Amino acid sequence: MNASVPTPITTWLESLRPRTLQLTFASIVVGSAIATWHNSLKPSVALLALLTAGLLQILSNLANDYGDAAKGSDKEDRIGPLCCMQKGMITQAQMKQALVITLMLIAIAGGSLIAVACEQPSDIIGFLKLGVLSIIAAITYTFGNKSYGYLGIGDVSVLVFFGWLSVAGTYYLQTHSFNNNMVMLPATAYRLLATAVLNINNLRNIDSDRANGKNTLAMQLGPQRARVYYAAEQCYALPCSPCAICTVRGAVCSC
Repeated sequence: MNASVPTPITTWLESLRPRTLQLTFASIVVGSAIATWHNSLKPSVALLALLTAGLLQILSNLANDYGDAAKGSDKEDRIGPLCCMQKGMITQAQMKQALVITLMLIAIAGGSLIAVACEQPSDIIGFLKLGVLSIIAAITYTFGNKSYGYLGIGDVSVLVFFGWLSVAGTYYLQTHSFNNNMVMLPATAYRLLATAVLNINNLRNIDSDRANGKNTLAMQLGPQRARVYYAAEQCYALPCSPCAICTVRGAVCSC
């Protein structure tokens, strides 16, 4: 029996990578959960934050598809699914159009989030700047001549933008306050676990990435040290877990 021909919907779903959204949504949930703990949950802000973060992740996925195809780094020797552009299922023009549409949706969702959540001009300016930086970070992971995903610093960017910034930003937009330990500990725990997922993917493709010039952190460390790094991420995430917040706060943990 011949394999079924992929439809345009399944093709774009493969490129959008909806399974990655759960990691992104988790950071917004963490920030909103801490805000709820302080009786400051704002559902409209949380929903807009979820939408904006999800669109940023989709932008990153599409740009990753485009960047890897343009550099020719996704080849038949790669373990895991090839990008849709590399397989010829989506043209360069179509991908560029999808990137532009996603950018427009991010501008609408992010602008709405800032309009609903921000109360002071300084907050508006600050989150506009952070939004622009987040867009740049989402696009340039593999897109462009100086894509940081090819320089071995992707883990750091993931930790900062999709960890600390996502959790702390979500919390601040709902509470308009900031408690360093109460926010940054769970933000760090969450993103260490999420970064470990990135490390596993890079470890899986370490040989093909080396052959194709994709200089990931796993490739720089080598198979053995990359596994140690992965284990360290798991170990350091535990003391940053929600139970650690109770210790910082001096409360009795009932987790």
